[in-house]
Amino acid sequence: MIVAGIMSGTSLDGIDVAIVDIGQLSPFRFTLLAAHSEPYAPEVREAILGVSNREAHTADLTRLHVLLGELYADAIDHALRASGLTAPLELIGCHGQTVYHQGEAQPYLGRPIAGTLQIGEPAAMAERFGVPVVSDFRPRDMAAGGKGAPLVPFLDYLVFSDATLPRIALNIGGIANLTAIPAGARPEAIIAFDTGPGNMVMDSLIRRATGGRETFDEGGRLARRGRSIEEFVERELASNPYYTAAPPKTAGREQYGDAMVSTLERTGRPLEDLLASAAQLTARSIALGVRRFALPCLAGTPARPEEASAKAEMLVAGGGRHNAFLMELLATELPGLRIGGTEPFHLPTDFKEAIAFAALAYATFRGEPGNVPSATGARHAVVLGKVTR
Repeated sequence: MIVAGIMSGTSLDGIDVAIVDIGQLSPFRFTLLAAHSEPYAPEVREAILGVSNREAHTADLTRLHVLLGELYADAIDHALRASGLTAPLELIGCHGQTVYHQGEAQPYLGRPIAGTLQIGEPAAMAERFGVPVVSDFRPRDMAAGGKGAPLVPFLDYLVFSDATLPRIALNIGGIANLTAIPAGARPEAIIAFDTGPGNMVMDSLIRRATGGRETFDEGGRLARRGRSIEEFVERELASNPYYTAAPPKTAGREQYGDAMVSTLERTGRPLEDLLASAAQLTARSIALGVRRFALPCLAGTPARPEEASAKAEMLVAGGGRHNAFLMELLATELPGLRIGGTEPFHLPTDFKEAIAFAALAYATFRGEPGNVPSATGARHAVVLGKVTR
């Protein structure tokens, strides 16, 4: 089945499209036919920021919802044309753009409510291509008691599980998340969670400092010239209970958005120092999650994580993989752990999540569950998403 997977993440860099020929899920057999990235125009990025965890007019939210659906359809169209693919598209899986995610229930009008909102009108894609569109993947997991995230562990397990080799799959997007897969494990034995910030704080610092002319620190070039504000990093890791809270857990712009960026800016330090601090926080929070939760999971006991570190490998994808400075910090924080990429598994660094939502859409279309309860905290496995025909 020819499936287009679409992902636009919290980094707000744009839309990733992966067109995949999926033969079956277990064992997972797929061929990547095309991959395409479509950057957001600056005004679109600002509009998304304007409705993300902020007070916003319902008219703006509605119009952006429809616009994003059209932009997703454009991106698929461009991917198809650029690839010269002649086989007909049969299914679309679209994550949508997250504008708010609250995994933990909080009191609201007399009830405990957890919720999530991804926008991007699926009807625009269904109309353009005449195929079913699976969207809005997270709410069904939340209705079953889960946190609605992470969902990419579904793909991580299909691709990276091995009878003898324990693995950690790390994705560094706007938020960093990992999946720990013990050797020979069944799906219920894996754990997955957001470790904390990925590129989000660094990207926001660059955008604000340049008035939106630049959107990221290419290769970590500026951060490498800076000096980390250690008191900021240490205070954040020590005072925020998120990092030591046991998974399942999720994070987002609500924790690592404007407030954290403003805190850094108020130090009055040069941009290079702020970027170095944000990179250090990302590396240390990932390393903390690996040591405290992932390695004990791989070892099967909290007592011998060092044994798992000697045997395991960590496979890194996402935009953060291109930040050489960040990857060096990560290697320093996790000595002895083999760190590599996902390319040997036919998962290009920048398109792993798009491929994941193609696989999740395929599972939904076949009526098969797509969440991993041990990763999201759901009471049981469920079929995810809503189908627009």
